[in-house]
Amino acid sequence: MSVIKQLYGIYHANGGMIGELSYIIGKYRGTTHCALCDITHGTISMKNKWKELSRGLNVPFNLVHLNERIDDIISISENNTPCIIAETEDSFHMLISSEELEKCNKSVDNFGIILNEKIRLRHN
Repeated sequence: MSVIKQLYGIYHANGGMIGELSYIIGKYRGTTHCALCDITHGTISMKNKWKELSRGLNVPFNLVHLNERIDDIISISENNTPCIIAETEDSFHMLISSEELEKCNKSVDNFGIILNEKIRLRHN
């Protein structure tokens, strides 16, 4: 299998002031949800555990919003967000689905276990 060059975490929300505000209002009203947001962020800012996990990886991990995706990622993640996409030398692959992110129950530790297992399986 191909070696992972980069990882992309795709939020189920748009970036920018309007996108962030829309997400916060939707979350408050119970009409919007993003399991990846729950994993990476606390009430106000990025979780310290998330920062530690991403710094400890051997590959860059980019967090992007729906309106920040490059074309190659759009085709894989469309209607499948939030998710984690792996970039290899030759293509992009879905690494972790939205359902798997939900199973993390907002936990960075649980996410790290799933991520490490997925990476291990790709390299075997």
